[in-house]
Amino acid sequence: MKYKLWSIVYTASLLLFLGTLSAGGERELTGAGATFPYPLYSKWFDIYHTETGVKVNYQAIGSGGGIRQLLNKTIDFGGTDAFMSDREMAKSPDNPILHIPTCLGAVVITYNLPGNPELKLSPEALAGIFLGKIIRWNDPAIQKTNPEIKLPSWKIAVIHRSDGSGTTFVFSDYLSKISRDWMLKVGKGKALRWPVGIGGKGNPGVAALIRQIRGSIGYVELAYAEQNGLPYASIKNKSGKFIKPTLQSISAAGNVDLPDDTRTSITDTPAPEGYPISSFSWIIFYREQNYSGRDPATARELVNLLWWTIHQGQQYNEDLLYAKLPPGAVKKAERIIKSVTYNGKPVLKK
Repeated sequence: MKYKLWSIVYTASLLLFLGTLSAGGERELTGAGATFPYPLYSKWFDIYHTETGVKVNYQAIGSGGGIRQLLNKTIDFGGTDAFMSDREMAKSPDNPILHIPTCLGAVVITYNLPGNPELKLSPEALAGIFLGKIIRWNDPAIQKTNPEIKLPSWKIAVIHRSDGSGTTFVFSDYLSKISRDWMLKVGKGKALRWPVGIGGKGNPGVAALIRQIRGSIGYVELAYAEQNGLPYASIKNKSGKFIKPTLQSISAAGNVDLPDDTRTSITDTPAPEGYPISSFSWIIFYREQNYSGRDPATARELVNLLWWTIHQGQQYNEDLLYAKLPPGAVKKAERIIKSVTYNGKPVLKK
């Protein structure tokens, strides 16, 4: 009798455990990609899990990795700061990949110098440094815009990304616009053949190297510079003003009329008060969600998450130094999310 009772209890417990696993499995989404927005996404997805019970597992592996994994259909969504090119989009001809912007951020130029002064850098000086043409900190091109600072004669140690990176895309997109020499010799992309420097993995890797190496300079997303106590430069914009990256100057750069697919570059902004190395960051996903054995419940969870990011999630952006989406960007993102289907029928019931 005791054995029979123990058997019933054990069976009931096992079924309850398996049921819990099943329920947990149905309420989990996977994403991967950009490190640029990771401080924000990490907070978002923690709050979303608390509010909804849906776990979002996001791996910050770089924009290139996020695009690759989405094309391989191993994740529910990708994160990228480099909108997919027409060539990349053509790899999924039968099921279009959609982009929605989630936030605006800034790529900042950070460095390790005595006293960490607030530098002003011209586009010409910036391109010269990363091309390897300006090799010492007291070069006239840097000293000219910083007459009040006694710059050392140290050699400049350039730090760049070693992985496929949307941050690199944004920075190299900017350099390609302001320097013909850069455009012809290096160009823009998520991964580059760098003329000089050493590589760090992800925004955290670049920030760590800059902290360690005296006389170094590199580029990271604004939140990473703040988190690591690193200084960052004001950059001369198209209007001739030296602009510091702030929520206001990032928002000014993002005040543009987005195309319907939202894929656009806002570097080298014409906005007089805009920071010139600003960018949107995007989440990417398939329009038709019935692929690779996916179920309708997962599709619903995905569109609910996407809708939350462009509405409720925006209240958390500014605390982490990401600008909120402009109203026009939210409206275009709404239309894109409403276009998501499962078996050809709209998933979002709004």
